[in-house]
Amino acid sequence: MADAAQGAERGVAPPRTGKPLLDIVDLKTYFHTDEGTVKAVDGVSYRAWPGETVGLVGESGCGKSVTALSILRLIAMPPGAIEGGRIEFDGEDLVQVPEARMRQVRGGKIGMIFQEPMTSLNPVYTVGDQIAEAVRLHLNLSGKDARDRSIDMLAKVGIPAPERRVDEYPHQLSGGMRQRVMIAMALSCDPKLLIADEPTTALDVTIQAQILELIHELQKELGMAVLMITHDLGVIAETAHRVVVMYASKIAETADVEGLFARPRHPYTRGLFRSIPSVAGRTARLEAIEGNVPSPLEFPRGCKFHTRCPFAAPHCEAHEPPLREVEPGHLAACWLLDPSGPMYDPGKVS
Repeated sequence: MADAAQGAERGVAPPRTGKPLLDIVDLKTYFHTDEGTVKAVDGVSYRAWPGETVGLVGESGCGKSVTALSILRLIAMPPGAIEGGRIEFDGEDLVQVPEARMRQVRGGKIGMIFQEPMTSLNPVYTVGDQIAEAVRLHLNLSGKDARDRSIDMLAKVGIPAPERRVDEYPHQLSGGMRQRVMIAMALSCDPKLLIADEPTTALDVTIQAQILELIHELQKELGMAVLMITHDLGVIAETAHRVVVMYASKIAETADVEGLFARPRHPYTRGLFRSIPSVAGRTARLEAIEGNVPSPLEFPRGCKFHTRCPFAAPHCEAHEPPLREVEPGHLAACWLLDPSGPMYDPGKVS
């Protein structure tokens, strides 16, 4: 994976000293529906330090976006509910703080780029008004100062003629420009954490590269942590310092980006990598992961991946593997990698 080396060149991971900026501990977010309880996020834990980019990857429906929305407490309640765990952010447990405090955190200390800017931006307000609203609320600026700040942010994210664009509506802008407006809005109050949920979806490769470079440059300037949510491993290789691989509401594997790309250990992660097209192997047939992601209403017992895993055994079906360290700083949830389990055989997935 040459791209991983290119990603490392973007910047050495910041030192992980002191307390992390974001510390998610055993998070459980469930949705109670007429059909049953959907355990969208079930016991997820990970951390992010200032200046660090954490990549969250996995197939659609694995719980990536629900994790992000849980951080900001933006899941619909009901039917959704945070059933357990902690979300420690900058010294506060966001699960416990009152809603009035969360309104101060959202857009102020934590910014978010949503998946689809056309549905996230309000079509009846100008983009300048939408940026200025957050600025007035969190920075307590006057109307003129908020407008000036909006123009400055549009210029910072590379939108030409920001003095004119500030008065335009979302439908008047291209997809790439709308995505830049979303970034400007998310960063307008200098947040400590930026959550980027599929920030380059549906953009062509040139605009995608510009958006990723823009986020990287603003991260260096502001010193913020970034949670990059995507199914695109190429984006992760380009941007992340650490990677969290999710499958069916759980963490399957987590490691530094270099270690994960050089030596993925979990069968699911290895399957993801084998499904990536390669220029060198352009004549080779892509390998797909057998089967489908199970319905969250009917997750299998034991290891949730066992129904699709080529190494699955009866023990996998009966018992859920713990997430444990398999190499320094590298964790995976697989019975083949657990020395305390009856199936320990790391050679099968090495």
